[in-house]
Amino acid sequence: MAKRNYYFLQRNILQLPFNVSDILALILILCVIALLALTTKQMTVSYHVGEILPISLSPSELPHYALRSTVRMAIAMLFSLLFTFVMGTWAAKSKAAERIIIPSIDVLQSVPVLGFLSITIAGFMALFRGSLLGPECAAIFAVFVSQVWNMTLGFYQTLRTVPHELHEAADMFHLSAWQRFWRLEVPFSMPGLLWNMMMSMSASWFFVVASEAISVANHEIMLPGIGSYIALAISHADVKAVGYAIFAMLCVILLYDQLLFRPLMVWAEKFKAETMASEEEPSSWLVNLLQRTEALRQVGNFIGIGADKFINNRLLNRRYIRINTQDSQRISVFFNRLSKVLLLSVVLLGCLSLWRFIHNSVGVHEIAHVFILGLYTGLRIVALIVFCSLVWLPIGVWIGLRPYVAQRVQPIVQFCAAFPANLFFPLFVLLIVKYQLNQEIWLTPLMILGTQWYVLFNVIAGTSSIPKDLRLAADNLGLKGWLWWKRLILPGVLPYFITGAITAVGGAWNASIIAEVVSWGNTTLKATGLGAYITEYTHSGDFPRIALGIGVMCIYVLVLNRLVWQPLYNLAETRFKLD
Repeated sequence: MAKRNYYFLQRNILQLPFNVSDILALILILCVIALLALTTKQMTVSYHVGEILPISLSPSELPHYALRSTVRMAIAMLFSLLFTFVMGTWAAKSKAAERIIIPSIDVLQSVPVLGFLSITIAGFMALFRGSLLGPECAAIFAVFVSQVWNMTLGFYQTLRTVPHELHEAADMFHLSAWQRFWRLEVPFSMPGLLWNMMMSMSASWFFVVASEAISVANHEIMLPGIGSYIALAISHADVKAVGYAIFAMLCVILLYDQLLFRPLMVWAEKFKAETMASEEEPSSWLVNLLQRTEALRQVGNFIGIGADKFINNRLLNRRYIRINTQDSQRISVFFNRLSKVLLLSVVLLGCLSLWRFIHNSVGVHEIAHVFILGLYTGLRIVALIVFCSLVWLPIGVWIGLRPYVAQRVQPIVQFCAAFPANLFFPLFVLLIVKYQLNQEIWLTPLMILGTQWYVLFNVIAGTSSIPKDLRLAADNLGLKGWLWWKRLILPGVLPYFITGAITAVGGAWNASIIAEVVSWGNTTLKATGLGAYITEYTHSGDFPRIALGIGVMCIYVLVLNRLVWQPLYNLAETRFKLD
């Protein structure tokens, strides 16, 4: 049987017809593969700590740097997807896992990316001793932690809001858990997941500068990339080089929008939970090119057959253990109680250890002072999130209801989200100094410049996922004004908005570390807050105070999420599900 299938595939592949579209698509694919192979080869060259990697501000080097940065972000995105599918599904399916995973994500998304980088760089350098792959893996990991939390929370949220009738349909078809994941849950989550992927990819540009300029063993490692180019341009106060970097970023964003995200958005249209076809479907020149091919389309059919066999594989769908309902409930109750005990024990032990370490090194008065600094930063963040929600919620709804507008706005919003906030530092410093503005107020917007887009992207994804038949029903019933918002839009968008607000708040806490202390040339401005406290003692290398600042930041994030966002999550799941 296997031999007959082999000869069948061989005969059909050899007889594949080719046309002009096949040749053009094949050239494009080969170029992408060649560039990836060249870049990955450069990432594994020999390297020893202390060796200088030269970075040039010449514009001719920017295409090479842009390719290196893009490959790092793409590799991080693959690992982020894997993490999202595993942890997001586990948290959505298991109450015991949810009690551990979601609070952990709440804490981890507020931990500064620089903190992850400083912890992991030594391990990666030891693992890949004598190779540039060590610093490269550390940079990729830093980009990974800037991408993954938003995607995981978004995927977790959509899995919890899958309509009940779709679950009933899966039960009627006797789908296993493996089949249900790939046939129902991933397709249902795909439109929102793609928007979160775009947001995460754009947000990772914000941390590219930090991830490509690494300090280890009192040595500075500048990895070739746009981030290190920007860092060098800022240190030299070279405005022209900053302009070149911005143009290179724009080109890269347009390329991966056209070659990756736009085709994926077209493909994801068929997964929308609608009973009516959309009149305005998105389009992509790459999808149109691939649809005109003959040979590549048949190769795609073979790949599809292989994917179906993988999803329907008997080994992956076999039920080895059969238990009755009562035993299942008892096991579930046992693991829920066990998870509570373990989580409480870990939290108490961690808090006790952190308290003893900080108390012995710092003192009670400074702990109270740091909590007050955290209150200043927290009030700034809350005010900014409220303001951004009032601005971007109606704009995101307007865009999400018009697919043709979303297609044209998509690359613009991606570029705005990808624009590193530190490139605004010169403008803010010059304006504050020239007009003698209050730096406590006017440094605050830098905290939200890169994270406000989480709200916009999630609102667009939530609005576009509202079924068209519900919108038509609302029009037929004459819903207008506030009643239209109250009965249709807000219930449909709320789960996505909550996800965007949570990640925006976590990102704003993270961004406060670089936004409350800004420099340009010899001028440095500082605002009162927890971010400035962490930055000050990071430069001086005072580890106890760094730990105190990050610990207080995590406490504020946890309290806010437990008291505000989690109740709103539960409300969205119980009352605003498309059932």
